[in-house]
Amino acid sequence: MILKTKSRQTTSSPQAIAGQKQEQDVAFFLRRAFKDNPEVLVINDFKFSFNDETAQIDHLIVYTYGFVLIESKSIKGHVKVNNQGEWTRSYNSQWAGMPSPIKQVELQQALLKEMLKHHKSEILSKFLGIKQQGFNGRCWHYLCAVSSNAVIDRKTMPKEISDKLFKTEFLVDELKSIMNLKHKIIRLMNVADTRPDFNQQELDSIGQFLISQHIDSNIQQANHAPVERKQIQPIANTPELELALETASAPTYQLAQSNTAMPQAVATLTPEQHPILSCKHCGESTQYTPMYGKFGYYINCNRCSKNTAMKQACPHCMSKNTKVTKRKETYTLNCQECGCEQRVI
Repeated sequence: MILKTKSRQTTSSPQAIAGQKQEQDVAFFLRRAFKDNPEVLVINDFKFSFNDETAQIDHLIVYTYGFVLIESKSIKGHVKVNNQGEWTRSYNSQWAGMPSPIKQVELQQALLKEMLKHHKSEILSKFLGIKQQGFNGRCWHYLCAVSSNAVIDRKTMPKEISDKLFKTEFLVDELKSIMNLKHKIIRLMNVADTRPDFNQQELDSIGQFLISQHIDSNIQQANHAPVERKQIQPIANTPELELALETASAPTYQLAQSNTAMPQAVATLTPEQHPILSCKHCGESTQYTPMYGKFGYYINCNRCSKNTAMKQACPHCMSKNTKVTKRKETYTLNCQECGCEQRVI
């Protein structure tokens, strides 16, 4: 099942155009192989941030037993890898070094693992309603797909790298071998296969969570494009404003002072509608950016550039036993004492 197609980027350089073509070719083969399989979720061009780090995965496969990350590389000519794992390729009869796509996808996998483990209680259910399931025991693989017209010198290439390097047209065969999916009845009878599996509900939950974390580069570039600013009064959190903020991919309350037309009437807010989050240094309650760091979720104030934790006392019972959770672009303060849930952002 295809959860996300390849995003089209506006590019002009020959290298960028060739890179897009290679990613589109891989996405085509993945679509042909898995578009009707609910046990295999395909996310193309997945960009996410976690713990102040950002990664972009060309192709991510989520399946019954785990995850496969695929790095696409457009390589015309020869490609070699020495015993130290250093990559070189030829272009116009000249050899030059290149970054290792294997090392690149390793870093992407590490950050993805970290993010999923942090949010496991939001994504996965508890086993028998007692023990929280996680992602450590799942199958994790990564591959590199290169252009079909590349010439791969496997004689001098380390085996551990050669085993992860495939031309585009052979990629699906390797994926099927890695996933080793069988009919559900055969799985129950095959006691030798001890891999822990996700059920369909858990697969769907993982897919929904990952899609909610995706950062659209096109929207992000548009939001950072220079625009003419006008000095206007801050607008209250009307339902129309909340809808506009929820549909924006870059979650920042600075959007409240853009040139977008807003309703002129300002309604009186109920206590539940008043913002409960503001900068503890300057008191700013509209212009800030939600972020995640070592100590959890916080906001970075656009006025004074200082940070304030989202975690605070419950506004109803004043208990400090609270927890902040994130779903898509919504941050919620959950009180562990009175059970109150209140939207923070």
